[in-house]
Amino acid sequence: MFKTTVQNLLDAALVERPDLFLIDFSIQADNKIKVIIDGDNGVLVEDCMFISRAIEHNLDREEEDFALEVMSAGATAPIVHKRQYKKNIGRLLEVKTASDVLEGTITDATDTMISLEWKVREPKPIGKGKVTVKKQVNIAYEDIVEAKVMIKF
Repeated sequence: MFKTTVQNLLDAALVERPDLFLIDFSIQADNKIKVIIDGDNGVLVEDCMFISRAIEHNLDREEEDFALEVMSAGATAPIVHKRQYKKNIGRLLEVKTASDVLEGTITDATDTMISLEWKVREPKPIGKGKVTVKKQVNIAYEDIVEAKVMIKF
């Protein structure tokens, strides 16, 4: 019952803010509520506060004692939602499939796949030396085992 109530409050808040989306939601045995969100334009502290208030202000602590934690998906957390790929277009990603690990810039994200692009040095077809070649691959979402945004300083 408590989980359903919290889920309904969370869903209502996300309907009110369509730029935000849910990454993870759980309630532990001791009524510790944990909500992880992301947004099409990133997540600000105010966004976390909005979700937190939408839940907390509509629950009665006299009825049910709880702890609430609302946070954004971390910069190094794996990508789990298709909308996260779209918001990271132009960034460097490491994508693991069942047979390969690729690192490249995400150039497109459709409803069924992503496109990665990278440059590699290969031997010239004729003569000595190497030439820089641009590579591109399309990867279906179901083929992705794990994907992470690579942070470079």
